[in-house]
Amino acid sequence: MANEAVILELNHYIPARRYTVHSTTAITKGQLLKLVDPNTASGANIGQGDAFAGIAAMDKSATDGTTEISCWTQGIFDLTAAAGDTVINAGDLVVMSGANLISHIFNLNNLSGGAIVGKALETGSASEVIRVAVGSVV
Repeated sequence: MANEAVILELNHYIPARRYTVHSTTAITKGQLLKLVDPNTASGANIGQGDAFAGIAAMDKSATDGTTEISCWTQGIFDLTAAAGDTVINAGDLVVMSGANLISHIFNLNNLSGGAIVGKALETGSASEVIRVAVGSVV
């Protein structure tokens, strides 16, 4: 996988959240994961507007047989803007937009609040890495 999130700051008083994962799924530490029912994190087929579960706090092998993973849901991370995004401005709310990519919110009317990854802390253009406050929308 490419473009994994890079930890810049974590609040160690907020523990990683545990999710169920399929036992044969491979996940890379730093991968953005979507939430699917019931309480399951998935890195497959991520599209704009998918519900955000968190950022994988660990590697998970497709052959390890485990069915749980920890995810960070708050902190400051370097994330990569999608290639098709013209610009993400500091202060914009961002959502997932493909595998380990983010974009600014295009249309609030068709979006669940659960899709919000966080708030951009700096301005960036297509394919640029920017600092994002994950889990922070204020």
